[in-house]
Amino acid sequence: MIVLGVDPGTLATGFGVVEWRKGKLSQIHFGVVKNRSTDSMPIRLQTIYTHLVDVIERYHPDEFAIESAFYGKNVQSAMKIGHARGVSILAAVQNQIPTAEYAPREVKKAIVGNGAATKGQVAYMVRKLLNVKNEKMITDVSDALAVAICHIHRVLSPGNKQKVSSWKSFITLHPERVIS
Repeated sequence: MIVLGVDPGTLATGFGVVEWRKGKLSQIHFGVVKNRSTDSMPIRLQTIYTHLVDVIERYHPDEFAIESAFYGKNVQSAMKIGHARGVSILAAVQNQIPTAEYAPREVKKAIVGNGAATKGQVAYMVRKLLNVKNEKMITDVSDALAVAICHIHRVLSPGNKQKVSSWKSFITLHPERVIS
């Protein structure tokens, strides 16, 4: 199973492609879609969408996972993140990739075991889980990889209540149930 994880933002959208194969996690590709603050919002959103579609076409993820919006006191920030989330999800849906959303606390709990973990703790565990050595990762990237890993854990965990949206998705998640 290959999962594209996204940490949305209008200035920096982190993404990470993670594979689960034969009981092992591995990082395939990661990066950040960067926008200039001087660019208009429509141009920023187009850049995010175009870049994520390129990643999807190159790596063919089976699943898409994104961090849900964190609702703070700043309504403008929440709206901007909502725009970035929308175009990110659109990139997945238009490519017929099943999508899932995870709250930041849920991601932290899945990766570190504590929903109140710091970004540094998340980044450390992401590097350990993916066996990434001596590579400096900005938090947008480590958060995106964490979302992908969280999704894989949720899909594979016993008692998983996630709905499968297509036969392709089900077969990808449960190859042991396919009769050859």
